[in-house]
Amino acid sequence: MEIPAIVGGGLIVIGVGIGLGGIGRGAMEAIGRQPEAYGKIQTAMLIIAALVEGIGFAAMFVL
Repeated sequence: MEIPAIVGGGLIVIGVGIGLGGIGRGAMEAIGRQPEAYGKIQTAMLIIAALVEGIGFAAMFVL
C-alpha cells in the first residue's frame, strides 16, 4: 500500500467518526428537548448513522 492511500484511509476513518459523533450529539440534544419524541429521533439517528457508515465503507473500497 502506498503512503497516500494509507493517509486517505485514515482521513476516511476520522471523518466517519466525527460524523457519527455529531449525529449522536444532535440526537441526544433533541431527546433532551423533546423526550416524548424519543422513538422517532432514535429511528432517524440509526438510519442516518447507517448511511454515514455505508459511505465510509464505500470510500474504503475505492482505495
